[in-house]
Amino acid sequence: MTRHEEDLGAVRRCLEHEPAAFRELVERYKNQIFSFILRLVANPSDAEDLAQETFIKAFKNLSSYDPGHAFITWLFKIAHNTTIDFMRAKKPGTVSIHDEENPVDLEEPGQPPEGALAAVLQAAFIEKLLVALPPLYKEILILRHKEGWDLKEISRILDIPEGTVKVRLFRARGMLQQELAVPGRGGGARA
Repeated sequence: MTRHEEDLGAVRRCLEHEPAAFRELVERYKNQIFSFILRLVANPSDAEDLAQETFIKAFKNLSSYDPGHAFITWLFKIAHNTTIDFMRAKKPGTVSIHDEENPVDLEEPGQPPEGALAAVLQAAFIEKLLVALPPLYKEILILRHKEGWDLKEISRILDIPEGTVKVRLFRARGMLQQELAVPGRGGGARA
């Protein structure tokens, strides 16, 4: 049975008022949703609240879910909208960047220790740069490179044309490359 079929079954059981069915969906996707939101808001407490709000909205609107699309795509769209609403309501400049709030889990297995350390330091730096990007571009990079969504699914999640996804992704990558090229940063020339 595929993940989509499992999700459809759980949604159907949930709509038939089986309480354990929604808990199954929450358990399956809570870490992905929390991680996605945390990278956008850079605050574990806010991310936890927003993830919970995402699942509450999903539960209340489960009858509007289109089984022709992946459940997780629909859930990410709800998480996106919930987080964007939160960020719009929050005053500009109140999002902080704290390394301990951006765990790095990108270590390559089989790398020598010095290579692994360099990879962790580079990943931590990229995470810090990512948090500092405007939300419009940060979200595109997270969905594409951290969550692994293809352009079509990102388009569906963000409710924007695929061409817009491509443009934002191109611009976001350019912003990161500019920052990485700054001397003394991630990859620029050093004195």
